[in-house]
Amino acid sequence: MLPHVHRVTKYDPADRDQRGHYTGAESEISDHGPVEAAYLMAVAAFAEDTGIDQLTVREPEISGFAHFGLEPPVGGHGLAGLFPDDLAGFHDGASVSIEVGLELVRAMLRDSGAWCRLEVDGAFSVHVGWDQYVYIGSNQPCGAALARTRALGLFPERLDTSPYDFVPDEPHVQRPADADFWARLRWVVSSCRATFLEETYVANASRWHRLTRDNIETVRAQLAPRARLAVWSDLFIEVDEVVSALPDEGTVEILWEDVNGRISATIADETEFGEVTRRITGARSAAVVPMTSDERRPLFTAVLPDSDGILRARWQTEPTPSDRAWAVLKTLRRGQLVTGTVTCIADFGVTFVDIGGFTAMINIPELSWRPVSHPTDVVGVGQEITAEVLDVDMSRERVPLSLKAVQEDPWPQVAQRIGEVVTGPVTNIVPFGVFVRVEDREDGFAGLVRIEESAGTPVERPEDAVRVGDILTVKITDVDLPRRRILLSRAEPPTAGS
Repeated sequence: MLPHVHRVTKYDPADRDQRGHYTGAESEISDHGPVEAAYLMAVAAFAEDTGIDQLTVREPEISGFAHFGLEPPVGGHGLAGLFPDDLAGFHDGASVSIEVGLELVRAMLRDSGAWCRLEVDGAFSVHVGWDQYVYIGSNQPCGAALARTRALGLFPERLDTSPYDFVPDEPHVQRPADADFWARLRWVVSSCRATFLEETYVANASRWHRLTRDNIETVRAQLAPRARLAVWSDLFIEVDEVVSALPDEGTVEILWEDVNGRISATIADETEFGEVTRRITGARSAAVVPMTSDERRPLFTAVLPDSDGILRARWQTEPTPSDRAWAVLKTLRRGQLVTGTVTCIADFGVTFVDIGGFTAMINIPELSWRPVSHPTDVVGVGQEITAEVLDVDMSRERVPLSLKAVQEDPWPQVAQRIGEVVTGPVTNIVPFGVFVRVEDREDGFAGLVRIEESAGTPVERPEDAVRVGDILTVKITDVDLPRRRILLSRAEPPTAGS
């Protein structure tokens, strides 16, 4: 917040009533002449007193589908001659000279259709408000500029803050379009879950790009700095289906793609639908996109950081469920312990766990060190558990957990039993041998007895010799800890008193 803020206007404070309403005869419209020139000279005087010769464009915007200004709109939003027709250079964070900055102030005073904040971080700001109100902030007292402003016939009034200082709506952790974002975008495009990227390069204006596996980097190189991005699944339909997709009333964005793949867009209400549908005749496909934030549902969003990777843009996107999941994922690390609640146990064996708003999963082998036939043998829906994060996959938005990682590993104790003779039931029969449980518990470990010759006669199939449930006496001959395997051999039952 700057310490010296002044509201500079052509309105004499003596012409305000007790409620502060202006009652004088000054027009609310720019005279496009000496008064407008006085405003610009006043801004230049404050910039000179502050010692700056460059300004930064912040939160630029252009008039959307309607123009609510007192003056009629002009072509190019008042930016013709300052920026190219595609508005390259008119973006958040763009540095402009004082001369260009003054022309932007002129366009805003004329309500030509373009608006932005002009600032120098921690030093200077110019905000143009309704009805020719200009708010100038500085880190210097600017005594000479104040005298110059009064001499120009304008009225500077001291304020605590500018009413146009940037204040984010419902601030949240904004996802940047960083390496993780582009990796996720490539994954969803490759899996055919996304086909379009919406680039909001200034407020109220977007460009749409059809994405393929091969053009993502090309599209990325064309994006405006600090643009807001939204990733969409396929929205396009046959052109003749557009009429039935239009609402009875309200405002929507209508997109259409020509035979060369170029996407155009316009915003229209029910009074303009007929004209727009005629315009898109001959297009390859079209789409109807709602305007309200609660109806616009992209897959995920982001804002472009600067070239050094730092996100300095102050505007934000409307967070999607994927964006909220990303915010949780950014807090997780491999090996971290998390506490969550079991929300679902799938028939195919995966256990889903809510960890602070994100659904992680536990596969059966990670539920316990011991054999598990079904997750319900270990956990139940609604149960609170603590588990270890095995990985954080930002592209697929997956977090596998391990419950057994927080349990004591029983295998080192099993390894101490090498040479021990035990009696246990056959639990499974395979072509190369039989498995025998060597612990006296239902979830006890089983070891393998390989096929051996008996009495000089080869055993063709293990099931010819034993059945599941038969009790065998075996000797623990080896425990392979890395592969978690127990090797057994047949043994004679211990004799009485031995």
